Amino acid sequence: MANSDTHEKPHAIFIPYPLQGHVNPSVHLAIKLASRGFTITFINTHSIHHKLLNTSEAQPNTDHHDIFSSVRDSGLDIRYTTISDGLPLEFDRSLNHDQFMAALLHVFSAHVEEAVGKIVSSEQPRACCLIADTFFVWPSTIAKKFGLCYVSFWTEPTLVFTLYYHLHLLRINGHYGCHETREDTIDYIPGVQALEPRNMMSYLQDTDTSTVCHQINEKAFQDARGADFVLCNTVEELESETTSALQAKMPFYTIGPIFPSGFTKSNVATSLWSESDCTQWLNNKPHGSVLYVSFGSYAHVSKRVLIEIANGLLLSNVDFVWVLRPDIVSSDDADPLPVGFREEVGDRAMIVPWCCQTIGINLNNRRLITKEEVSENINHLMSGKLGDENRKAISQVRNTLENALTPNGSSERNLDQFIKDLKARIPWRYGIIPAQQK
Repeated sequence: MANSDTHEKPHAIFIPYPLQGHVNPSVHLAIKLASRGFTITFINTHSIHHKLLNTSEAQPNTDHHDIFSSVRDSGLDIRYTTISDGLPLEFDRSLNHDQFMAALLHVFSAHVEEAVGKIVSSEQPRACCLIADTFFVWPSTIAKKFGLCYVSFWTEPTLVFTLYYHLHLLRINGHYGCHETREDTIDYIPGVQALEPRNMMSYLQDTDTSTVCHQINEKAFQDARGADFVLCNTVEELESETTSALQAKMPFYTIGPIFPSGFTKSNVATSLWSESDCTQWLNNKPHGSVLYVSFGSYAHVSKRVLIEIANGLLLSNVDFVWVLRPDIVSSDDADPLPVGFREEVGDRAMIVPWCCQTIGINLNNRRLITKEEVSENINHLMSGKLGDENRKAISQVRNTLENALTPNGSSERNLDQFIKDLKARIPWRYGIIPAQQK
């Protein structure tokens, strides 16, 4: 595509969900699309922007007003703006989780609509599509109002998408939204092999489905049915059957994993917490011997559960890196570990507030968690023949991820196909409508 004529460039407005695991891949997808000739206007919330700036001191090239300044200097057309999520900047969104989610559900869309309206009416080239996180409840409505194609961006595996997409089947069959949900095998979701209810996402196992998060999940997937395209941060080879079943119902493209080019460190600030470097400590441990423990950027646990996990790690005798966010229990409890725990584990452990994230396992099946169960599951994962098989499987998955991103890899081909299909779908055709009429 020629970059000399800006009117030939597709212009996408990109809005990530304001949580760490959504901002990160959204930033890198925006860069990837811009490198393929897109103009991108990226919209963060004021709160996310503020957190990114607070942790970007290690990146001296970061502009305090524009996180994309360094990549724009390389020639990419990525514009940046921020809007309110409906809450004051100083509001503790972690401590007051439900109020934060309620603001995203009921208030945020008004700020988005105002910002999108301004961009559509004033920016050149004219915006042609809205790329928004699937968990938002409003994108199809706003896209339709401004004549934009709606591209839904799903940051998780296809399996998770299809379970949410088929909530109606789970409800009809008594596996979701019932006072007493069934515990037998789920074998009726298109493209999904037999699944035990205990292995579904925690939200789908809850008996109380009236919470604000359940409302968001249900409304978001109703809205996603109106998407013109869905981009998924997964790899075709890992979820081929599930992906094929969805593709029979909607334009669904697997384009993951969405990382910086070459799996290198990002030039753009994407972390909401300062990242710790574990490399030196890890280099002093035998290869494949260290357990990684993390609850991601979103989940919280009770202090009782955290103490059981800590004591289970102690019992297991394995070396481990534990990413322990300062707000994992509460923003009011900065160090919830048992007294003397750090000293007792000594050099067996590296406990950090944040670092790069990876994959994990289920430590228990929603029963009351105990230190004995935690220790048993850890040793089951790490030791003996099964431990060797797990390491081999992880290595194979890594190879699959890397291959998908080679020039002729499945994810690169799928992204190219999406771009081709989008250009055929957008309201104006390149070179057909004179610039002054756009």
